[in-house]
Amino acid sequence: MRSTIAQPSHPHTYKQRISIQPSRWRGLGASFAKPAYGVAGLAVLVLLWSIGTHVLESNLPLAASLAPDATFQSLYELVSTGQLNSHTLMSLQRVLVGLGLALLIGVPVGLAVGSSKALENASGTAFQFLRMISPLSWMPIAVMVFGIGDAPIYFLLTFAAVWPIILNTAAGVRQLDPKWLMLARSLSATRSEVLLRIIMPGILGNILTGARLAIGVIWIVLVPCEMLGVSSGLGYYILDTRDRLAYSELMAVIVLIGALGFLLDGLAQKAYRYWSRTPAR
Repeated sequence: MRSTIAQPSHPHTYKQRISIQPSRWRGLGASFAKPAYGVAGLAVLVLLWSIGTHVLESNLPLAASLAPDATFQSLYELVSTGQLNSHTLMSLQRVLVGLGLALLIGVPVGLAVGSSKALENASGTAFQFLRMISPLSWMPIAVMVFGIGDAPIYFLLTFAAVWPIILNTAAGVRQLDPKWLMLARSLSATRSEVLLRIIMPGILGNILTGARLAIGVIWIVLVPCEMLGVSSGLGYYILDTRDRLAYSELMAVIVLIGALGFLLDGLAQKAYRYWSRTPAR
């Protein structure tokens, strides 16, 4: 009697099981590879930082205060004792207010520019000219007009952030499928319905892209803006550490600024991916 080997009910099942397992392992490997590369890159950066401060110690004794070990020790003490809480919250508040004002101005202007070819041609040169002016060059005028306090900071942050929002919003309007608008007109949709149900959902990805770019610009401009006579914020704390010669704390605040900026950019990127359903690379 010949022995028989039981065959699967579906002939391709066994092959599928074999092919699925490697793909799962590849997916897991890819999910762990990106964080691993990121950690390795940060480790190399810290190593170069340590080497640089060690080289400078021969000519600059204060360089030891800028080394990674002293910096991270100061950062831990500042965070654990809560000394940076109020300054961090104030800086984040200014970022959100500046971004909100830039959205309130930039989105309507971008809608108008993207909807009208004549307005685009008329405003394009002026917008590009203003966009190329450094926001920090407006500091003396902002202080002269708005005085000392948060008002000039909000003006400078809004001026810095409004341009990527305008440009990306206008580009989104120009990329809309004309068939959508023709369909809305054929159904006798009102202007508000066209705006809220067709245009805004169609350009939201562009608006989020502009907001992400605006956050990066705001975060860079924020620190020098907070040196305009205010008594709170991370930029103010940098000046305070400089005056106290607390260089390890100064470097700790710089590291915190980089970490917070990285976190804000990551949140903006996740919001864009959530809306566009774009998988992470």
